Amino acid sequence: MDIQSIVAQLRQEAGRIENAIAALVGLDSQPARRGRPPKVSRAKPVRVKKRRHMSAAARKRISAAMKQRWAQWKGKSAPKKAKAVPKKSAVRKPMSAAAKKRLSDLMKARWAKRKTAS
Repeated sequence: MDIQSIVAQLRQEAGRIENAIAALVGLDSQPARRGRPPKVSRAKPVRVKKRRHMSAAARKRISAAMKQRWAQWKGKSAPKKAKAVPKKSAVRKPMSAAAKKRLSDLMKARWAKRKTAS
């Protein structure tokens, strides 16, 4: 056998080996997709929110309110609430005589001005 034919056979063998390698590498990767990519790949990463903690006093208030609601739903008498702080009354203080006179004079002047304008 001469050297030229050996080189030709080696080149053919090298070509077959390259094709086999390309085929094996192609099996590992997925074929190219056609069309719109799936929504999952376009989604932004989800940020995890930190959980807020409730104070013991808030938990106690919510618990008492729920017990009250359950008692109403069940038709039982509700447990007594803790003593509540009385709210400020909305009653106005009486107006002094001087303040009444001043307001009266202002209104009389306003009505007189409106009467002369008509």
